[in-house]
Amino acid sequence: MSLHRHNPSDLSPPTGFSHAVTATGSRLVFLAGQTALDGAGKLVGGTLPEQFETALANLLTALAAAGGAPRDLARVTVYATDVADYRAHAGELGRIWRRLAGGEYPAMAVIGVVRLWDEQAMVELDGVAVLP
Repeated sequence: MSLHRHNPSDLSPPTGFSHAVTATGSRLVFLAGQTALDGAGKLVGGTLPEQFETALANLLTALAAAGGAPRDLARVTVYATDVADYRAHAGELGRIWRRLAGGEYPAMAVIGVVRLWDEQAMVELDGVAVLP
């Protein structure tokens, strides 16, 4: 399995994402949206960075259960109820990403939404991984 990140010089330099990712492998893993729910199903974290950290950890836990690792992520979509707040915390969110998932980024998008399934959730992450 291999993932190759493509960041053409003709495009704006990517910060916290890759412009394109090509993947070869034998298994696709589709990761359901994860919010900041703890193991008991209670939403934790009162700030966006706290919720982002738990949601990302949950996504990576689901990926590990399928036999994958952060380096296998080809695509992650972030759904945020307040995109301005997300942008304001971008540096901190990047540090959380690097601590939990490493320094390589999948193709990513941040999408503003009115609300999420868990009403108090500020952020949700889903993704696609390619495993050998």
